[in-house]
Amino acid sequence: MRKIFLLTAILAMTATAPAMAGDVAAGEKVFKKCKACHVVDNEKNKSGPHLVNIMGRPAGSIESFKKYSKAIKESGIVWDEETLDGFLEKPKKYLKGTKMGFGGLKKQKDRDDVIAYLKSFSE
Repeated sequence: MRKIFLLTAILAMTATAPAMAGDVAAGEKVFKKCKACHVVDNEKNKSGPHLVNIMGRPAGSIESFKKYSKAIKESGIVWDEETLDGFLEKPKKYLKGTKMGFGGLKKQKDRDDVIAYLKSFSE
């Protein structure tokens, strides 16, 4: 009986955990859609902020990037797999008032892969 309870508890916890096991190499290919505005391999801003060490970073916090929207600066978002997934799916729906003009990544696999790629550039 005790084993069944433990197994049920473990299954309940894993069922609610996000299943984000993206492929870094595939994410690099999908990230080409983002390269017009963002970089991940050096701390240089383009028309969008660089994404080096984005995991665990508060949104709108790169001091050298001066073009953040008021919405992103005041959002309270901390970038992690869940917040990136929501934002990358439909940026303007996820955060009303964002300046990001990208329409989003509709496919869950593409988002998972890009997130895995971004994680590879985070400490």
